Amino acid sequence: MGVAVWIASGAAATLLARIVPPRHPWSGIDPALSGLSAIGFGTLATLLDFGGWREPDWRAALFVFLATFGLAGVRRTVQIRKKP
Repeated sequence: MGVAVWIASGAAATLLARIVPPRHPWSGIDPALSGLSAIGFGTLATLLDFGGWREPDWRAALFVFLATFGLAGVRRTVQIRKKP
C-alpha cells in the first residue's frame, strides 16, 4: 500500500509540473522518470523511517511529492539550458 502512495505522489508531482508552460514537448521519459524517482525517494523515505513498503504514511507521500517535483524542475531546467 505504501508503494502505491509513493507512485501516486510522484504522478501528482509530474502532473503539477506539466501545468507550467514548457519550452520542450511532452516526452515519454517524464512519466518513466517520475515513476522511478517516486520509488527511489519512497525507498529513501523508508530508510529514514517515514512509513514503509506496506504502510502508507503522509510524511513519505509528502517527501516523495516534493522530491519528485524538484527533480522534474531540475530536468526541465537542464532541457531549457540545452536549447539555444
